[in-house]
Amino acid sequence: MGQFLPFYKQVFKNLFSKPATTQYPFKPKEYPERTRGHIEINKDQCILCGMCMRSCPPGAINVDRAGKTWTINRFDCIQCGYCAEKCPKKCLSIIPGYQEPGAEKFAETVEVPYEPPKPAAKPAAPAAGAAAKPAAANANTATTAAPANAAEKADEAKAEEKPAENAEA
Repeated sequence: MGQFLPFYKQVFKNLFSKPATTQYPFKPKEYPERTRGHIEINKDQCILCGMCMRSCPPGAINVDRAGKTWTINRFDCIQCGYCAEKCPKKCLSIIPGYQEPGAEKFAETVEVPYEPPKPAAKPAAPAAGAAAKPAAANANTATTAAPANAAEKADEAKAEEKPAENAEA
């Protein structure tokens, strides 16, 4: 009987063990931790900086700041994860699992509701007359600066004495 049914051991083993396949539609597949998946964007955190576009090796990502759109061509993306690493706001992530297959090649476009911050208002310039007064005050303080050596001190002392003598006369 050994030659007649050489596979009987395998048959009995399979009858009393769990199936090797998963019940896919009813029980989704669990991917390992470092499985590459597909790129997802959190459009509320995106600031449209373009770092993901510059770091993408195949050029699958396009960022349009004027149109406020972020576009990815799924067929060109190689799921390397460089875009998710370079994103300063960490709005890109790699989701385990794969994108659903499609019959046509298309690019997925996301409208990003980002409004750039308004520049801070500059303080108003002082009036023309007010600007001239501090300049004149600076000129007066420059002339009353302390002399650097003894010769200059002596010259200043003589200059101060002469107007005092003229005032007495």
